[in-house]
Amino acid sequence: MHPAESAETPRLFDGPDNAPATVLLAHGAGAPMDSPFMAAIAAGLAERGWRVLRFEFPSMARQRSSGRRHGPDRLPVLENTFRRLVRQEAEAWPARPLILAGKSMGGRVASLLVDELAAAAGVRGCLCLGYPFHPPGRPLQLRTEHLASLRTPTLILQGERDSFGRREEVDGYTLSPNVQVQWIPAGDHSFKPTRGSGLSEEQNWATAVAFSDAFMRPLLQP
Repeated sequence: MHPAESAETPRLFDGPDNAPATVLLAHGAGAPMDSPFMAAIAAGLAERGWRVLRFEFPSMARQRSSGRRHGPDRLPVLENTFRRLVRQEAEAWPARPLILAGKSMGGRVASLLVDELAAAAGVRGCLCLGYPFHPPGRPLQLRTEHLASLRTPTLILQGERDSFGRREEVDGYTLSPNVQVQWIPAGDHSFKPTRGSGLSEEQNWATAVAFSDAFMRPLLQP
């Protein structure tokens, strides 16, 4: 793992420099890029040969430097941060494909941008780790409209008991044929399973890595 920071965008790199693609992995609203969840996913993908670039949105970067909690940035700021990282990576490694990815809020932003960036920057796909289909307890406030028309391959990994979208809810949503949903057994929003499931958090994170790897490899085919 190699840390690198700019004044605007703190970053962490995992995985080999000769990887077949770079996964740009954005954090969620409540935890930074080096949270246990983010670190486990990045390390797992790196072990499978992917180059992973974790980064922080401006509000989280301010929180890191000030020590005080800040609310998430507005959507245009989140989108422009992602666009800037994609542009920088595409310029630095023009022959290396990119895959957008994110935890919760970060995955939502990735999914909102993926069609645009697939056309403009050669992005191959999108990976959403715990998609926030709706705020907890507010199932009618859906964030699914764009998911019905996505043209770029997208994988959503969702815990079966995720309060942002449980299996029985998501099964009723209209999603594009280009959107796959894979379920993490007994998992919550961060894939933590119930005690009675017999599974550990680490096992579910490893399952998420395996699903992600299996989804991304075909995206590299010409």
